[in-house]
Amino acid sequence: IYRCTEKLNRWFDCVHWPWVQTIRSFVQESDSGLLQSAMGRGVANIAEIVPEIHDKVPGLNPPPALEPEVARFRLFDSITSFLKNLSQSQPLLLVLDDLHWADQASLLLMEFLARELKGSALLVIGAYRDVEVSRQHPLSRTLGNLTRERLFQRVHLGGLNSEEVGRFLETASRVTPSPGLVEALQTRTEGNPLFVSEVLRLMETEGLQEDGSWDVRIPEGLIDTIGRRLDQLSENCNRMLTIASVIGRQFTLDQLAQLLDDYSEDQLLEVVEEALTARVIEELPQTVGIYQFTHALIQETLTGELSTTRKVRLHARIAGVLEDLYGDAAEAHATELAHHFAEAEAVLGNENLVKYSFLAGERALETYAWEEALSHFQRALLAKEGEPLDDRTAASLFGLARAQSAILVRSQVGEVVASLDRVFDYYASMGDVARAVAVAEHPFYPPVGHGHDAAQLVDKALGLVSPNSLAAGRLLSRYGWFLTGEGDFQQAKEALDQALAISRRENDVRLEMRTLAIATRVELINLHFEQALKNGLRAVELAALSNELQTEMSARMWTSDAMATIGDSEGARRHIDAALSLADQLRDHNGLRTVLRRCAVISARSGDWSSALTFIGRGLDAVPGDPNLLAVQMMIHYEVGDFAEGEAIHDKLLEASLRSTAALGSERMTPIATMPFIARITGVAGREGVAEAFLSQFSVAAESKSMDGLETRRAVVSCLLGVMVGDAERVREHYGSLESIRGRMPHLGVISIHGSRLLGLSAYTMNNLDQATVYFEEALDFCRKAGYRPELAWTCCDYADCLIERKGVGDLDKAKIMLDEAQVLSSEIGMRPLSERVMERIGRLQSRSSGGADYPDGLSPREVEVLALICTGKSNREIAEELIISLSTVAHHVSNIFNKTGVANRAEAATYAARHEIAPN
Repeated sequence: IYRCTEKLNRWFDCVHWPWVQTIRSFVQESDSGLLQSAMGRGVANIAEIVPEIHDKVPGLNPPPALEPEVARFRLFDSITSFLKNLSQSQPLLLVLDDLHWADQASLLLMEFLARELKGSALLVIGAYRDVEVSRQHPLSRTLGNLTRERLFQRVHLGGLNSEEVGRFLETASRVTPSPGLVEALQTRTEGNPLFVSEVLRLMETEGLQEDGSWDVRIPEGLIDTIGRRLDQLSENCNRMLTIASVIGRQFTLDQLAQLLDDYSEDQLLEVVEEALTARVIEELPQTVGIYQFTHALIQETLTGELSTTRKVRLHARIAGVLEDLYGDAAEAHATELAHHFAEAEAVLGNENLVKYSFLAGERALETYAWEEALSHFQRALLAKEGEPLDDRTAASLFGLARAQSAILVRSQVGEVVASLDRVFDYYASMGDVARAVAVAEHPFYPPVGHGHDAAQLVDKALGLVSPNSLAAGRLLSRYGWFLTGEGDFQQAKEALDQALAISRRENDVRLEMRTLAIATRVELINLHFEQALKNGLRAVELAALSNELQTEMSARMWTSDAMATIGDSEGARRHIDAALSLADQLRDHNGLRTVLRRCAVISARSGDWSSALTFIGRGLDAVPGDPNLLAVQMMIHYEVGDFAEGEAIHDKLLEASLRSTAALGSERMTPIATMPFIARITGVAGREGVAEAFLSQFSVAAESKSMDGLETRRAVVSCLLGVMVGDAERVREHYGSLESIRGRMPHLGVISIHGSRLLGLSAYTMNNLDQATVYFEEALDFCRKAGYRPELAWTCCDYADCLIERKGVGDLDKAKIMLDEAQVLSSEIGMRPLSERVMERIGRLQSRSSGGADYPDGLSPREVEVLALICTGKSNREIAEELIISLSTVAHHVSNIFNKTGVANRAEAATYAARHEIAPN
């Protein structure tokens, strides 16, 4: 078994420390070929935190710049793939000790790795002292996350029992201890191996009797034991250890030589050897002149004996000595220096504290350790609190905003924008246009509802640059993105048009490609499908001239949407496959989940449920619990008749929706938008009140935006609800809004229905049967050409209902043809609910054609069934459930019964049934 073992230390130079050390040891032992084979495509990503890789694999191109969260995902995924690759040739054991000291970035990487261990020959063992881990400790949150996902097994290491303590003492001392001593030692130490070991070392120092009896008092606490061990060392050795303890868990001989300048080289080596012999410190393997305390409690005991004043002054001296010692390389040790200058602030002031905290924060940003960067910048800003803004403070504030935006939560959006705005105003007031514009161009992606503030910042930046400059073009492109998210379509389009004009005049391919990709999204949202496709294809064409992989991925994804909308399923598949390849290459998990959802939708539209569910599974592996992925999964379960699983997911999504504060976000609208679709598949409506409440909120929000797509999405959901309950007035209210999607099947989140089919259902509900048939014919033609089999099957069934209702010349014959096609399709692709629905209609038609009983006033057999159930006092919903038909179908039958028989209400209908001897079944 190949072992990678590295203790986590309070080491100040590097985040991801244990991972860096483990990888570094592998790099040192490997040649270029082995490195590239093990690390694969991620070698350049890993080299960002392990620079030694460049020595073995020269000429590596830096990975493309990505959004912060995506960049960290790429790094984590690269390291995980590397470790899994290693485990393929031989089982790999990775041991991480002292996890209670781990930086948050290391813990997040451990969480990521844990989710990817399945199927690999890789075992990770982490050890920590539970007494160190409070509920607020980062490790506590990590363990909670791993517990929820059942990704680890906890092994509680209790104390040794008396027999084990006896064996331990006998093995360590080679003398058989007396039973009384063993019992006393086990009782006092509770079998803690560290306590037992430290007591044994103290006993050996104070005198070991040949007969195995130690007449030594067992200390009450370990600190006392360590203190007594230190008392056995010389005064000079204790002085050296005290200074070393303030340096940190690890320290070097060179550092000690500078701090103990009154010691000769021989004297210093002598006291170091004394501490090594006493096993208070140890020399790190394969190093010269680097030491560490054998246990943190020894270091803590030494520092705990110092007064605050003495400790502060020692930190001050250490800070100065280390800064001189590092010289030109001081920036590489910024985290360590920032720590000492912070501890010595009362003596040295805040200048160097701010300087090195800022540099440490910048280094943490470079290595995607956003949480650590946040603490460094906060410390720098706290030190300058109350002072006027200067260059260093502005830079630290910008760093803080970048770190916050990388780990963005909704509650912090305002704070991030305020920080960026303040830094921008400072640079602008100083006349530093380049820095001000750089702040405005920072890749910040606020959620819906917060884009206007970011857009205002860009607007101010536009006032600092020449209107036709490249800088203006980049800012205008950002401006269009922000305004798109806020629904200001016209302003967004104007900004993007200006950016495009500048990019083409200046021949800036990257800016043109980026702007066209954003414009593709804008046009799609606003249902301008042909223009969206034109923009997207041009952006993809420019990809060959640019290395903008992230932009190309987005452009291909949105181009695929446009092609799928107009029925070019082959083109849509081609572009989404290319987008998926790019997402894999970039290790962009946000892009991956979005692309995989579209892959699933495209597969589902062709009736390939298995592939669709596979894509969803991959997406949920990348982003567990993503509501849009779950919604697509839910709709597939309903379509194939797995109602229990579908309902479980829907309840989960609905619960999250009720908790969400987002006005228009997918988390809030997805479960509502799918309600009428679910009701239509199952034939059982429900939760209309909940849907109505959400639609009202959605309506208010949509009306405040100038986005056709938002209004159309609301109209689709509201219209289908009207169809389900037979509410012709409601359908008529939104009927006109659906014209924009006639002949198209747009990507409206997880909503998937052909525009002409929905128009056909709407016209049918309004009893405009002739027009409904026109729409259904359009949908049939589109779906056949596109290969959208589930939608084709539904269209055939809905069209048959309309023909059966109209009863024109040849309508019943054509209805039978439609139902036969729907039956074949639904059976082939496993759409059980639709298949049962179609069989019911086929049975009804067969009954008619075989000369079934004639009923008064032209009532059909199904209408007689409904009339009989009306006589029993059943409501429309109860009739729908009993006959396993939709509520809207029942409403149609009731309306036809009233019209054909001339009755005005259900009581008169019951009297009519009795008079014509139409009895309940």
